[in-house]
Amino acid sequence: MVPALRQQLLPHALLLLLVAQMTLAAVPVLQFDRVQTVLESFGSSDSDALASLPFPHPAKPVTLPVGSPSKSFWVDSPGANPLAKVGSEGELTQGADVCVIGAGITGVSAAYHLARMIGRNAGEAKRSITVLEARDFCSGATGRNGGHLRSNPFSDFARRAALYGPEDAVRSYDLEEYTTQELLRIIRENGASEDVDLVSEGRVTLFMTPEEEESARVDFKAAKAAGLGRLGSVKWIDRETMNETRGTSFPGIWTPGNNLWPLKAVALLFKLAAATSEKVNVTLHTHTPVTSVGPSTGSTRRYILGTPRGTINCDYVVHATNGYANYLLDPAKSKVRIVPTRGQIIIVPAVAGTGAVGKTGWAANQGFEYWFPRPVKDADGEQPLVVLGGGREAMAPGYEYYETDDGVVNKKIGTVLRSFLPRMFPGLYDDTSRPTWEWVGPLPTLENESSSYQYVSAGYTGHGMPRGYACAEAVAGMIVADMTISEWTAPEWFPRHYHTNHSRDVY
Repeated sequence: MVPALRQQLLPHALLLLLVAQMTLAAVPVLQFDRVQTVLESFGSSDSDALASLPFPHPAKPVTLPVGSPSKSFWVDSPGANPLAKVGSEGELTQGADVCVIGAGITGVSAAYHLARMIGRNAGEAKRSITVLEARDFCSGATGRNGGHLRSNPFSDFARRAALYGPEDAVRSYDLEEYTTQELLRIIRENGASEDVDLVSEGRVTLFMTPEEEESARVDFKAAKAAGLGRLGSVKWIDRETMNETRGTSFPGIWTPGNNLWPLKAVALLFKLAAATSEKVNVTLHTHTPVTSVGPSTGSTRRYILGTPRGTINCDYVVHATNGYANYLLDPAKSKVRIVPTRGQIIIVPAVAGTGAVGKTGWAANQGFEYWFPRPVKDADGEQPLVVLGGGREAMAPGYEYYETDDGVVNKKIGTVLRSFLPRMFPGLYDDTSRPTWEWVGPLPTLENESSSYQYVSAGYTGHGMPRGYACAEAVAGMIVADMTISEWTAPEWFPRHYHTNHSRDVY
C-alpha cells in the first residue's frame, strides 16, 4: 500500500476498530450520572426522590459481616495473613482509652496515628488502644479490594468544585496524594516494597466514549484553573498511540500510580503501631464482632461495647467498619448513613507475557472497571495473573447498593468481567480462561455524618486506600486533642466538608 494512503486510512481503521470494540464491550457505558442519581436519592427526604428508587429505602438492614466470606486472594493465599486470628482466644481486654472497631486500612491507620500522637503529646500516663475485628484481620473491604494505591489526579473536579468550592475541591485531591505518598514512604523506609509486592508503574485510564474524554478534559481544565498541583505528570494518549503501544484502540491518559498487596501493607502499619511507644499499649482482638455500643453505667469510662466474648469499656470509639457502620449506628439517631455497595474482583491469566501486557495499573469506563497485572519473575516468558474489578454497572438499576453479603459472588457480574479484557485487548486475553480467584467485598459511600465521642471514618466510594489513612489521621488528631484538652486544627490537606461532627449525645 502507498505510505501516504496508508497514513490516510489508518485513523479510519482505528475508528472502525474502536466502534467495534465499543459494540462488543461487555459493560454498559456512561453510567456515572445514573449511579450518582440513585445514590443521592438514598439520602433525600424528598418523597418524589424516594419514590423513584429502584427498591425500598433502605433496601435491606445492615448486618454484621457474614461468617463465611468468599475467598480473597489477598486474605486467603497461604501464609498471607499471619495476624488473621490474633487475639481471638483467651482473655478479652476489659478496658481501653480508645476502641477501634474494624481492622482494615482505616482502623489500623487510626491505631497507628493514635499511638504516634499519644506517644508525643499525651503526657506521662500510659494509654491503651484496642482494635476489634469481626472476622480475620483485615478481611473486610481492604482485604477484598483491587490492590490499587494512587491519588485521583483530577477526575470529577468540576462537580466537586460546584458542590464545595474550588479550594475545598483541591483539598480532596491533596488528601489522596498525601495518603499515597505517606504509605509509599512508610513501605520504603521499612524496606517492605518487595514484601507488599509494590509496583510503581503508573495508571492508564481509558476513555470508552467521546463523552467520557470530553468530560475528562473539562475536569482537567477546571482543576488547572483552580491551581491543583501535579497536573504536569498527566500524559494524554491518542487512540493511535494507545493501539501501537498498549494494544487497545481507546484514547486515555497516563498518571502516576501504584499497585500492592493491601493486606500486607496494613499488617505492616499494625506492627509499627504496636511498637511505637512504651506509653501506648495497642492490642488486637480478631473474631470479636462488636454487637452494641452504649453509655457505660458501671464504669468510669464513657462507653461499653458488647461482643459475644464479653464487654469492653472505653472513652472513645472509632467506627472504621465502612459498609457495616449502620449495624451499630442508627441512621435516624446518628445522622450517619453509609450505603453498602458490593464490588466484585476476579483474577484471570493473560495469554501474553508481561512484555506485551505491561506492568501498569488500568481503569476504564469512568472508573467502573480497574485492573493490574500481578508482578512475575520472568517478564518475558511468564504470563501474569491480572486482578480485575468492576462490572456492577451491569446490575442497573440496583448497582449492588445495600449488598453486605460478601460470601456470594454475583454470577452475572462474573460473566461480564470474564469477557471484558478479551474484548478490550484482542490477543492479550482469552475469554475462555477461567478465573483462578473470584471474590466480593464492600466499597461503601457516605451520605451524611455526625458523631459524639464516637468518631466515624467511612464511606470512601471505592477509594479507601488513598483516603482511609489520612481520614484516620484526622480522627486521631481530634481524639488526642480532646485527651489533652487542646484545640484540633485541620491539616491543610483535609477537606472542610469531610468534617461533619456536631454532636456529643449520639449512642
